[in-house]
Amino acid sequence: MTLFLEAIAWLLAPEQHEGANAIASRLGEHILYSAIAVAIAAAIAIPIGYAIGHTGRGKQVAVAFSGAARALPSLGLLTLLTLIVGIGQAPVAATVVFVVLGVPSVLAGAYAGIESVDDDVVDAARAMGMTEWQILLRVEAPIGLALLIGGLRSATLQIVSTAVLAAYVGLGGLGTYILRGINLNSYEEMLGGALVIVALALVLDALFSLAEWLAGRSARRRPRNVTSTPVVARTHPQEGTS
Repeated sequence: MTLFLEAIAWLLAPEQHEGANAIASRLGEHILYSAIAVAIAAAIAIPIGYAIGHTGRGKQVAVAFSGAARALPSLGLLTLLTLIVGIGQAPVAATVVFVVLGVPSVLAGAYAGIESVDDDVVDAARAMGMTEWQILLRVEAPIGLALLIGGLRSATLQIVSTAVLAAYVGLGGLGTYILRGINLNSYEEMLGGALVIVALALVLDALFSLAEWLAGRSARRRPRNVTSTPVVARTHPQEGTS
């Protein structure tokens, strides 16, 4: 309890909110690294996941890749890439590591969202004369959006927690406090930095949870809207022949 109170006192100390090492500055760096990695991971994984979910091809390869990527040791990979590209390109190495960490979750969420769409809904869309692209973008993607957001949520939380490693190669972020606390045996600084990371993760988790709930609520309404028109189209010939 004493250590926790010391960590709170460290967080509230005026010197932690001034200068280049201010908590707000480190928090901004942490969010920036995380946001860039999530954006790149999404740009890579969403199109691939949508293609897999829509065509049903390549799922086994995607599952194998996801398992392999999750098994990679983040710190070891960051160290290796930094040595390969050089300290001057450490941001590139760190971004690659974070992207590799985030892609599996986004990929799984993307193709699972498309696969979750009822076959009857897809058949109804085809009966309306929609092309495969229209079915994917106007029917399957909106209905599967909640699962995609779930994948983004998981990827974001993993990247935010792992972005602590950015400090290991001198890139700053909230991991600076943990690394410096270890070097100086400053446990209140270590705990203070960890508390900020936890708070950031909880805020992001709450935002993604809300977005996921809203997307799921919207998706539950969409199938009725999609299937209503084909049903009418099928009943017209019967009415004409009676």
